[in-house]
Amino acid sequence: MSRSRPPPLVTGISPNEGIPWTKVTIRGENLGTGTPDLIGLTICGHNCLLTAEWMSASKIVCRVGQAKNDKGDIIVTTKSGGRGTSTVSFKLLKPEKIGVLDQSAVWVDEMNYYDMRTDRNKGIPPLSLRPANPLGIEIENFEQLKMAVAHLKRQANKKSEGSLAYVKGGLSTFFEAQDALSGASNTADTLFQEVLGRKDKADSTRNALTVLQRFKFLFNLPLNIERNIQKGDYDVVINDYEKAKSLFGKTEVQVFKKYYAEVETRIEALRELLLDKLLETPSTLHDQKRYIRYLSDLRAPGDPAWQCIGAQHRWILQLMHDCREGCARDLTGTSGLHSAVSDPDSDARPPALGHLGHTASLKRGSGFQSGRGDAWRYKTPQRVAFVEKLTKLVLSQLPNFWKLWISYVNGSLFSETAEKSGHIERSKNVRQRQSDFKKMIQEVMHCLVKLIRGALLPPSAAEGGVRPGTGREVKAELSGQWLAHVIQTLRLTYESLTALEIPSDLLQTIQDLVLDLRGRCVAATLQHTAEEIKRLAEKEDWVVDSEGLTSLPCQFERRVVQSLQSLRGVLECRPGEASVFQQPKTQEEVCQLSINIMQIFICCLEQLSTKPDADVDTAHLSVDVASPDLFGSIHQELSLTPEQRLLIVLSNCCYLERHTFRNIAEHFEKHNFQGIEKITQVSMASLKDLDQRLFENYIELKADPIVGSLEPGIYAGYFDWKDCLPPTGVRNYLKEALVSIIAVHAEVFAVCKGLVPRVLSRVVEAVSEELSRLMQCVSSFSRNGALQVPGPPLCADDPVAESPGLCFGRQSWKAQPGFVLVGGSSGRRPTSFLGWAVSTVVTVPQFLSS
Repeated sequence: MSRSRPPPLVTGISPNEGIPWTKVTIRGENLGTGTPDLIGLTICGHNCLLTAEWMSASKIVCRVGQAKNDKGDIIVTTKSGGRGTSTVSFKLLKPEKIGVLDQSAVWVDEMNYYDMRTDRNKGIPPLSLRPANPLGIEIENFEQLKMAVAHLKRQANKKSEGSLAYVKGGLSTFFEAQDALSGASNTADTLFQEVLGRKDKADSTRNALTVLQRFKFLFNLPLNIERNIQKGDYDVVINDYEKAKSLFGKTEVQVFKKYYAEVETRIEALRELLLDKLLETPSTLHDQKRYIRYLSDLRAPGDPAWQCIGAQHRWILQLMHDCREGCARDLTGTSGLHSAVSDPDSDARPPALGHLGHTASLKRGSGFQSGRGDAWRYKTPQRVAFVEKLTKLVLSQLPNFWKLWISYVNGSLFSETAEKSGHIERSKNVRQRQSDFKKMIQEVMHCLVKLIRGALLPPSAAEGGVRPGTGREVKAELSGQWLAHVIQTLRLTYESLTALEIPSDLLQTIQDLVLDLRGRCVAATLQHTAEEIKRLAEKEDWVVDSEGLTSLPCQFERRVVQSLQSLRGVLECRPGEASVFQQPKTQEEVCQLSINIMQIFICCLEQLSTKPDADVDTAHLSVDVASPDLFGSIHQELSLTPEQRLLIVLSNCCYLERHTFRNIAEHFEKHNFQGIEKITQVSMASLKDLDQRLFENYIELKADPIVGSLEPGIYAGYFDWKDCLPPTGVRNYLKEALVSIIAVHAEVFAVCKGLVPRVLSRVVEAVSEELSRLMQCVSSFSRNGALQVPGPPLCADDPVAESPGLCFGRQSWKAQPGFVLVGGSSGRRPTSFLGWAVSTVVTVPQFLSS
């Protein structure tokens, strides 16, 4: 059995000791709501319920009965509160023995006196008023009893025979007695008439006072109700009203009906007052339950609990709209919540986002530091602050709203008396009430989602960035970091509402909003990353390490990895959430943004390769001391030539193809990105295209001057193959070509050793093709001229060749990087290259020193 009130508590009893049947007054708290509510009263273990008289919730009067215990607690039991407790006790005294001749300060019933001889009470029968010995003799034996019987017979005969004579003889005496009695009566009337009049008046007054005392509860009730209402003692008012209704609700006495009507008027005013307090907002859940219970006890018409639920629903919606209006007023100079409250490039970041760690593979470019300060940690955009304030408001109001509904459904809002009375207007269609409340919750959720969408996801995102009717472009959305912060806030809101056991279908709109925000967060983060990648070209310091790389590829990889790590919490699926990439539109957008990031960095590399000399920052230019710098004069002037920039960018492209792009693809896969194969293919294709174009530019810059100097060098001084002197040494044009090739080799080797075979093979191939073309243009040779003409190529299919050599035309040069082929005698058929017999392989330094 549920208890609607606290258990009774006895805090005082007066007197606190006495003999059995002593009248006592019990005081305390929660002693019941009326006589029907009082179901038990024991003093020192004795049940005193039969003599109990319930006065109020804090007072009961009863008599102490014969108890076994001399001292004990006073226990009150009520229906509404159950078995109570006591902080005081009562001491039972033994009755004092008083004889018939003993003096006493209290009235002693002489008909039931205490016999000291027998130690027990004796009652005097009514026959004790007769003569003590009607026989007139002392009876001691049977003979005397016979004599007594004879005496009685004689007395009876005498009375029957002389009754008439007795009357006649005493007639005068009778008249005298009558006159005496009449005179005495008149005298008594004269003497006591005033006294008896006062007695009658006193009796009338006493009767009136008795009536007033007996019914003073009703006569004083209107005034008591007014006083208790002012003090807020609504429980006392309700208890008094219930008592008055049970006593005078159906009375026919006009006085009582008049006063009871006044009581009903005061109670009706109290109902209106309590209903106004119930519908007043804001209000706590405790006060709402209390007012509903009061109204149910007063049999208020309608359904006050449902009216309170409706008022609370309207109050929550009003608070949400007021929050929106308040934030809109704060946005001075803007056009509402859809306007950007913070510049995405203003270094604003959510304070909840910590420093992202670097992966172990990113060991290069550790000196790169962001130029942004820590001031962003203390800036919160207005739209984010609005979302936080709105969700906090919902979490502060909706739990009490939901608990009020649960209490309404299970009936705990109403007292047992109100439930049993059947006067509470409860809905006959419970499903209709549940459907109405479900619509209320859905309306609150839709309002919450609508306001957040209006603040964070403006229509401009789907309308090309132009607000309808304004003709002007809307500012960019929030950054990905702040969107992630908002997503975390909404997730905590969803978890808090789920903890209230609100059905998940009512919260689905929040899940849909979180999914949309997650998609927008990923897109915004990738877009912001692309913007930062565009600025990476400004951070190129052209510091080359031992592998011919600058810090730019590592900065690019680290920035992309940091961006993906910042999305880890956003991409993670919480319970009940769907994957961000389940929608094909989101997949395509994220894939395209990822490709865009790769291509932007490729464009940065191309921009750096074609950067004018005046724009190159050479303040930190350096070369690895471990690399063989045969032409140190290249860096002595601390300036980069276009060819050197092309080599550095080509080296970075090779590193991107071999490592960076593959690492980024692994991180994409780790974060469950879709379309990774497409991202990799498109990025690799763009990178290879740039690499090929830069390589062709470099070959053109290096091979064309060498190839262009061959023909003028051959025919310098009017040289003629048909009429020339015997050769005495290597001609100057061949020396210049060799020195130029060696200079190219040194330049490439100083920047990136891995590019030496690729570059030198193309340069030598171009020189060989040009020599072959020039020799084919000669119609005939003299003997001396034939000695200077390059002979048949020593190729892999030559039967006399033990190792690959140099081939003209379309054949490839397969000499080892860092070496040149020079002439000598080896006993084999010599093959000449640039006028030198090719038979041995020596290093470049050996060749120069010789």
